[in-house]
Amino acid sequence: MNLNSKKNIKVKTKKIVNSFKYAFNGLFTAFKTERNMKIHIIIMLLVIIMGILLKISLLEWIICIILFCIVIAGELFNTVIETVVDMITPYKNEKAKIAKDISASGVLVLAIGSAIIGLIIFVPKINF
Repeated sequence: MNLNSKKNIKVKTKKIVNSFKYAFNGLFTAFKTERNMKIHIIIMLLVIIMGILLKISLLEWIICIILFCIVIAGELFNTVIETVVDMITPYKNEKAKIAKDISASGVLVLAIGSAIIGLIIFVPKINF
């Protein structure tokens, strides 16, 4: 391996590390600035606690983890759309409002679907 290929490996490794750094920075920024992201994280933590207490199965854990990822990713995409719309249209605009409302409704659909699946998993395990 010559000096140039070692240099290329270092540069590529640095770029990969920076990509992860930027991605985690985005996640932390969304958590700090977005009220709904905090709500989703709190609900996720409550579901994890309930899953431990109620001893849900491996398949149920996999379903919950997939749903956590889908809802949080949806919230991140919604935040991006709203931010870009605000950058492009800093004044009131009906089409901007429609774009933001529809983006938010996408997260709502994901959250409602996840809640229904959560009820299907958890309610039968609760002894009333």
